[in-house]
Amino acid sequence: MKNFYVFLGPPGAGKGTQAKFVAKMLGIPQISSGDIFRENKKNKTELGILADEYIRVGELVPDDVTIRMVGERISRTDCDAGAILDGFPRTPNQAKALDKMLEGMNCQIIQVPYIAVDEEELVERLSGRLTCREQGHVFHKKYNPPKVAGVCDFDGSELYQREDDRPETVKHRIRVYEQQTRPLIEYYKERGILVKIDGNQAIEQVTGDLMEMLEKVDESNG
Repeated sequence: MKNFYVFLGPPGAGKGTQAKFVAKMLGIPQISSGDIFRENKKNKTELGILADEYIRVGELVPDDVTIRMVGERISRTDCDAGAILDGFPRTPNQAKALDKMLEGMNCQIIQVPYIAVDEEELVERLSGRLTCREQGHVFHKKYNPPKVAGVCDFDGSELYQREDDRPETVKHRIRVYEQQTRPLIEYYKERGILVKIDGNQAIEQVTGDLMEMLEKVDESNG
C-alpha cells in the first residue's frame, strides 16, 4: 500500500527539515515542489520549458502544469511505497487535483501533519539568519553563530542579513502564508486527516512527535 503524506507549516517551522528526517526513517522519498521545478528546468523537459516561460515574465505557473509535474514525479518507482509531499499542494484546488490523481493510482493522502509555530518564535528563527556574501553559507545569531561576529567561518567573507530575513519582512511573509494556506488547512481538517504538531519544540522532539503520529496511522491502516 502506498502511503502519501502532505507536510504543511509556515516559513521557519522546519517543515522541509522534518520532511527529510521522516522520509529517511520511513524509507520513502521527500518530494519538494521546488526540487521538481528545478529538475524539469535543468533537464529542459516539455513541462520545465513551459513553466519557465511563466516564471520569466513573473507569472505564477498554472496549476495544471504543476500538477502534471507532480504526477510524473510520484509515478516513478522510488514512490512505490509512497512519498512525503513538501510545498505541494498550496491551494484546495491543487489538493483536489492531487486527490483525483492519487485515486487513479489507487492511493490516497494518509495524513497531513501541520507543524504549527508561534509567530514570535518564527520571527526569531528567520530574522536571526545571517548569510555570507561569497558563497551563501547560512548562520544564525542565536542557534548557529559564527566564530567571529560578522565573518563567515568558511570563506572569511562578510555576513549580512537578507532583505527577506528582516523582522518586518518576515512578519509579512508569515501573514501571507497564513492567508493563502488557511483554506488548505480547512480542507484537510474537514477530511479528518490534518494533525497539528507543536513546532515550538526542539527539532528532535518534533521529529519524535511526527514519527509517533505516523506510526499510529500505519497501525490503524494496517
